[in-house]
Amino acid sequence: MKSKRIRGTTPGIIAAARRLRQNLTSAEKILWEALRNRQLDGLRFRCQHAVGSFVVDFYCAECRLAVEVDGEIHEQRVDYDTARTTKLQQFGLRVIRFRNQEVMTNLDKVLQQILKASREQI
Repeated sequence: MKSKRIRGTTPGIIAAARRLRQNLTSAEKILWEALRNRQLDGLRFRCQHAVGSFVVDFYCAECRLAVEVDGEIHEQRVDYDTARTTKLQQFGLRVIRFRNQEVMTNLDKVLQQILKASREQI
């Protein structure tokens, strides 16, 4: 039986997402603790979720929102991240990004911005 994969996800991407869930960065762990179990306005977020050929850090299907937490490596990958965001937007997702430092030093502000984005229409 052939399984249905959302937006062309492959078993390899799903396996990568599982591995990433086991190795969250410090900032991702902090944000996940604040988002998990519907703690933010009852919204259900998934951690390290496969979407097409990508794995997004956090995803809320209800509001079609992808939340990315970027470390220093992303300073060298601006073009890649821009193209990736464009592709995710083509899937109908809203993408918001935060720096690791933002999450670690100002979690309340990050959560407010996520909540605001979750309420915006695409």
